[in-house]
Amino acid sequence: MSTVPLKRPNTKLFAMVAAIVVVADQVTKHWATSSLNDGHVVHVIWTLQFSLAFNSGMAFSQGTNFGPVIGILAMGALVALAFALGKSPSTLTGVSMGLVLGGAVGNVLDRLLRGEGWLRGSVVDFIDLQWFPVFNVADMGVTIGGALLVLGALIQKEVMS
Repeated sequence: MSTVPLKRPNTKLFAMVAAIVVVADQVTKHWATSSLNDGHVVHVIWTLQFSLAFNSGMAFSQGTNFGPVIGILAMGALVALAFALGKSPSTLTGVSMGLVLGGAVGNVLDRLLRGEGWLRGSVVDFIDLQWFPVFNVADMGVTIGGALLVLGALIQKEVMS
């Protein structure tokens, strides 16, 4: 009886995607806090504009008094993602989890470094569509990564059927 060797997860790809998201997020937040701190708004195209906002709560500025709790939950999610990566060798899953991890790290860094007190910082948001809550590159990583995880699960379910 022969066994099929399990493919190891592509941790280098996972880590690289996460690092790219963190760097892009922090660089763009630095630009936003430097260039838009006087209330200046940059109109880009159609309804897309860049305007500085600070979010001390969770998504869509809900739960503004729960910053430390949100930060702790995010750190727990980071640990869970790292463990879950080992159970799924798919490249799509690795990229998806890298996007989610990078986004979570980017926003946790804001909570750690942009406030007075442990995890009391506000997340820097600046991408403003004017018809949707203001967000940032980290939020895009979490959202796109989450959507890709769902898509990957649906594809895998279809293949297994």
